[in-house]
Amino acid sequence: MIIVVIGAQWGDEGKGKIVDLLAERFDVVARYQGGHNAGHSVQVGSSSFVLHLLPSGIVHPGKTCVLGNGMVIDPKAFFDEADRLAAQGISVTPERVLVSTRAHLILPYHRALDHTSEERLGNEKVGTTLRGIGPAYEDKAGRRGIRVADAVVPSVLRSRIERNLEDANRIIVAYGGEALDPDEIFSETSRLAERLAPFIADTTRYMNRAAREGRTILIEGAQATLLDVDHGTYPFVTSSTTTAGGACTGTGLAPHRITGVLGIVRTYTTRVGEGPFPTEMLKGEEELGQLIRERGREYGASTGRPRRCGWFDAFATRYAAEINGFTSVALTKLDVLDALDEIKVCVGYRLDGREIDSFPAVSQDLRRVEPMYATLPGWKSSTEGVTDADKLPSKARDYIEFLSREIGVEIGLVSTGPERGQTIIYGDSALGRWLST
Repeated sequence: MIIVVIGAQWGDEGKGKIVDLLAERFDVVARYQGGHNAGHSVQVGSSSFVLHLLPSGIVHPGKTCVLGNGMVIDPKAFFDEADRLAAQGISVTPERVLVSTRAHLILPYHRALDHTSEERLGNEKVGTTLRGIGPAYEDKAGRRGIRVADAVVPSVLRSRIERNLEDANRIIVAYGGEALDPDEIFSETSRLAERLAPFIADTTRYMNRAAREGRTILIEGAQATLLDVDHGTYPFVTSSTTTAGGACTGTGLAPHRITGVLGIVRTYTTRVGEGPFPTEMLKGEEELGQLIRERGREYGASTGRPRRCGWFDAFATRYAAEINGFTSVALTKLDVLDALDEIKVCVGYRLDGREIDSFPAVSQDLRRVEPMYATLPGWKSSTEGVTDADKLPSKARDYIEFLSREIGVEIGLVSTGPERGQTIIYGDSALGRWLST
């Protein structure tokens, strides 16, 4: 069994908790794209673990965690995270964590170029985390990237740093920055590469062998569908393929090996950074947006930035379901809506007064769309910690069923709080069947 877990909105849907919840039932947990711009918060009892690079399965003893070839990895960030987790009692060792030889490295000049790029864009900036993700993927696509396998060969590492930094420094200096020293970058990176060496493996071979042997694999995406470089709200997107198709290219597993795709959605929508957001709570709904932000603790795990909050966008989520082929959906943060008198759901878009049937490709069009809302009554009672669907308020059950109909996919799980146990799993769903296998 190989399951891919995908965010269906603009990220921060609660994938960390869901992957953590599922991981104990799987042998291998893998990441297939992105870098340490991703952030998952995992709550286990009174302990909270914030993960940026490592899959959420790392908090489960005995699980093998894979950082796939589709990722971009800052080696310093990797060890900062590993050391922090070790201080919390979580073992991050080469026996537990495999890093792909084919993953690309993020180096100091990528971070400098990220800052420069945002400054150059001015009012059209994307709102990146400034961690060098985009420039590292640019180097990868431009065939000048430095892969993990290259970093452990000093002569190759040095020559590629010198070659890349010659171009990077011209841009950095032109926009007022200080030129970076190739010797310093080589010295720092080679030390980190030496420490990383025991973790490095041919993860494509490992994953395919695990699949042939019948081991269960959970593949975890970072960011989410609407941030996909092809299908998201371009150019306000990340620099990698965040959709289910990327799970194959980012791990080396063939498409026919995938058993199913689990989409993760919140009961509302959030977005960080710049870019269009049709259902954002603005113009008289700011207080409501702040209430959602505080109740849902909607602040970035990687950056601490407050997330923009809005109503559930079923139109966009249907689009995500179509692209990814969701088999089942996990609905998170139901309890955040407990305080609301009524709840709006976007069921369609109008553009220039006309209802449209496809998700706009042009970001300016998406800024101009008029959301078409259905309004449902709130339940005004606590759902926090409920683990039995029959014990939910009837109006909460109605809301869940409405979302399922609008998305066009079954809801197999509902999260009613941040902890593992605060979850409802529908046994008759595809997700329920996967977990009972």
